[in-house]
Amino acid sequence: MTLPALFVPHGGGPCFFMDPAGGPPDPMWQPMQAYLAGLIAALPERPKAILLVSGHWEAPEVTVHVGDGQPLFYDYYGFPEHTYRLQWPAPGAPDVARRAAALLQDAGFATREEAERGWDHGVFIPMMVAVPGADIPLAQMSLRADLDPEAHIAIGRALAPLRDEGVLIVGSGMSFHNLRARGPQVTPVADAWDAALTAAVTDPDPARRAARVAAWEDLPHARFAHPEAEHLLPLMVALGAGGEGAAVCDYRDHVLGWTVSGYRFG
Repeated sequence: MTLPALFVPHGGGPCFFMDPAGGPPDPMWQPMQAYLAGLIAALPERPKAILLVSGHWEAPEVTVHVGDGQPLFYDYYGFPEHTYRLQWPAPGAPDVARRAAALLQDAGFATREEAERGWDHGVFIPMMVAVPGADIPLAQMSLRADLDPEAHIAIGRALAPLRDEGVLIVGSGMSFHNLRARGPQVTPVADAWDAALTAAVTDPDPARRAARVAAWEDLPHARFAHPEAEHLLPLMVALGAGGEGAAVCDYRDHVLGWTVSGYRFG
């Protein structure tokens, strides 16, 4: 059975786990938490592994992590002390990482391997919600540091065969990510950006969809929504991996005054 490819929001820092007693997050984050908590149950079958591309890892060449992701990489700052002791001890998936690298090499992309970097919070924060039992192996893959949209869509296309091999491809980022703009005054602009982005992402024609999303900077308020592009590029990988299948927006909500969406391909 073919699994979809997903682009999911990973929240802000350890936003779902701010209560040291393990209580629920701030109500603002609860709809996103509920969406992430339902990801695996919404799939046609439970994946044998996850290949995840996070907006928090860039490398000169696409790099696959062939270790176990431990210890975790707590790459957020100024949060309560207990959030630097969070754990998500899932096994690594070096076989999936190397299979991904081979597919990319066959498509003409230079790749590298590394085994020491811990999984960053773009991995373990959403996965603590989506896979709380930490019982699905995971391989992380970097973005390419040039953040070229067309190249990342092509990277996703090269990875698409993994979907038929029981691997869930996940892009983890944020559809809106401007840390300097927060509050209700941002929402009208964020809504306009999100509507334009979602119209492009869900274009029923796959070729036109890819072209429109690759030209994301032409959409209204694009550089306001993303002063830097790293949190949007995982979307390109998921879109490319989704192939000719349908694309839907399966999550939309407001946090911090931002309009934030998640997408499912195939």
